[in-house]
Amino acid sequence: MKVAIYSRGVDADQQQSLHALLHELNKHDITIYVFEDLLKKFSLATALGKEPLIPFACSSDLHNTIDCLISVGGDGTVLDAITLVGDTQIPILGINYGRLGFLATISKDELGIMVESLVNRTYIIEKRTLIHVDANIPIFGSSPFALNEFAIHKRDTSPMIKIHTYLNGEFLNSYWADGLIVATPTGSTGYNMSCNGPILFPDSASLVITPVAPHNLNVRSIVVPDSSVISFEIEGRTEELICAMDARKEIVPKNIQLAVKKENFLVSFIRLNENSYLTTLRNKLTWGLDKRN
Repeated sequence: MKVAIYSRGVDADQQQSLHALLHELNKHDITIYVFEDLLKKFSLATALGKEPLIPFACSSDLHNTIDCLISVGGDGTVLDAITLVGDTQIPILGINYGRLGFLATISKDELGIMVESLVNRTYIIEKRTLIHVDANIPIFGSSPFALNEFAIHKRDTSPMIKIHTYLNGEFLNSYWADGLIVATPTGSTGYNMSCNGPILFPDSASLVITPVAPHNLNVRSIVVPDSSVISFEIEGRTEELICAMDARKEIVPKNIQLAVKKENFLVSFIRLNENSYLTTLRNKLTWGLDKRN
């Protein structure tokens, strides 16, 4: 079995947990690939004293013979891992060293259980939709896709912008707002939810369009089929605006031509049997919790 470990950086006091993960994997003679920056920062090369850890630096170093990529950190680390994995179909498993943990659902206290599940393959693979952006200028390099959302936003304290929005070429609405979000079902619990957008189930085959601070009170979110192509024309008093895909952003001219659609490949997540989507919603959003009791 081959496993890759990625992290954008863990705190020094979490180094012990990282070593514990390596030792749990090594018990089962698993070939371990480790992100190069992580390997250098914590001198992990000598952590095991047995088989050497194999470094990788970018997505081209990963290949589809790897059984799993373990993301160590929070949800933001998982989002980074998705750009590494791309269309290789390597499933991602997130260990939560962060706060909320919608995507990184495994706690660092469950390392032993997690490794046993990996070795015995007693886990569930979940497929999640990605969103893709096309533009008339190059943006987001070789990774013009995201798990959570694509967003158009005004710059800093500039006046609101006017976003003419089209669905499969047909005019939908003009949004006078600070910005506009197109979220996947996975991303519906992120920026979309904080802007009062609805929560979608991962298998709902939909996208949700949600305005950010709209000027008109009768403007609300709209859920559309994920087979739709959503395109935009933008007006504003400033010459530049922000385009964001998950945690990445680009400053672009306002006359940019943009179209958003479902990506033609999916991303895979490993879920332990006891961690369902409903369980995650209840735990992370504290549904049903009555502080009076």
